[in-house]
Amino acid sequence: MTSGLIIPAAGRGARHSEAPLHIALVNNMPDSALLWTERQYHRLLAAAAGDRSVRLSLFSLPEVRRGEQAANHIRQRYEDFSALWDTPVDGMIVTGMPPRAACLKDEPYWPKLAQLVEWAEEHTLSTVWSCLAAHAAVLHLDGIARRLLPRKLSGLYECVRTTDHLLFSGAPARWRVPHSRYNELPEEDLAAAGYRMLSASAAAGADIFCKERGSLFLFLQGHPEYDASALLREYRRDVAAYLALRSETYPYLPCAYFDRPEAAAFRGFRRRALAHRNPDLLKEFPAAAIELRHAQSWHGLAIGLYRNWLGYIARGRSLIRAPLSPVAVASQSALVSELRGGT
Repeated sequence: MTSGLIIPAAGRGARHSEAPLHIALVNNMPDSALLWTERQYHRLLAAAAGDRSVRLSLFSLPEVRRGEQAANHIRQRYEDFSALWDTPVDGMIVTGMPPRAACLKDEPYWPKLAQLVEWAEEHTLSTVWSCLAAHAAVLHLDGIARRLLPRKLSGLYECVRTTDHLLFSGAPARWRVPHSRYNELPEEDLAAAGYRMLSASAAAGADIFCKERGSLFLFLQGHPEYDASALLREYRRDVAAYLALRSETYPYLPCAYFDRPEAAAFRGFRRRALAHRNPDLLKEFPAAAIELRHAQSWHGLAIGLYRNWLGYIARGRSLIRAPLSPVAVASQSALVSELRGGT
């Protein structure tokens, strides 16, 4: 068991006298993305923390099926999940997990995840639910079932800010962000259940939305935390699954992600794979200069979003710890009003 990774405050104005914000990362990503996800969130929170220190504790739902290597990594670097219930945290991030059942309630991790949703409402100032974790949380909270898409949604999609909200302070009016999923949450169902849409895409649907409960719940169907080459790794993983006969469908190219020469090379590889389906062919998978081209595409938006999120948590923690004077009560009411009213 570890005591958490400390992300030190940066800059001359660092608030060294303040205790670090304690963030729990419940990383349920598949084995191939487990370590990448740790790195992505660590880098993102380090860039977003500014003059605040952050303590990042790692957890993973024990019911998520793991290979031996990933299971060993979790035993060495992660907290025991059962310890989370008694761990005081300020905020939490919960990632998606590989779906195996047609209905999320039939997944082996469902009871523990439903318990986590209820625990987060009472024990965090704010929780981020990412991708499939967002689908599961919304299903548990309001019975909204995800809807299967005709094919996997993968690529960079333009999103627009649909309302003013303190979490988007300083953000542009529109941006492009990675999405990668087989299902979606219908916007009309979310609106009917009282969820507030913060950003949306004409092609990808709901992007970021929230609901103020005991904790501020923030739901992301996209992946602003992704590094520049994450979609390429996912595409290669999906191609590998097809070549190894673990999938019957050859994956589509991620949308608006490759340039024309790269896309042509990948289409040529697809023709070869369809004609001669063999796992050894993956050795000739084309290269792509993704890292250089997309390095800053959505990184600034992600840093700003999580900087504002950490700021909200810090403000909430200071109000809780402050004496309940008339000024403190007024400040707390103003913060809640700010979240619900938008600016």
